[in-house]
Amino acid sequence: MKINRDDRVLVIAGKDKGRTGTVLNVDRQTGRVTVSGINIVKKTVRRSQQNPQGGIIDVERPIHISNVMRVDEESGVARRQGSEGSGRDKQRVFKQHSGRPIGASEE
Repeated sequence: MKINRDDRVLVIAGKDKGRTGTVLNVDRQTGRVTVSGINIVKKTVRRSQQNPQGGIIDVERPIHISNVMRVDEESGVARRQGSEGSGRDKQRVFKQHSGRPIGASEE
């Protein structure tokens, strides 16, 4: 998978299309990601010691990984990404960019 935890992503499909957030969790088994502030749903909670009032709370639910796109931190634009190299030298790179590895600084 090309999306990792703490990546900034843009939602490209669904009810939150056009919004950005940071990836909190990646479930590689189901191919879903949880993004902060995205796909908020209401959930009813029973009274318990952890939640003595009970009631309705807002919860972030996972969305499919195909509905998000990585955001280039330099330009702030969502871009497709791929990988270059092989073995231990493999790095993530943006396709429509200069081909410079993601996270590398220009010197």
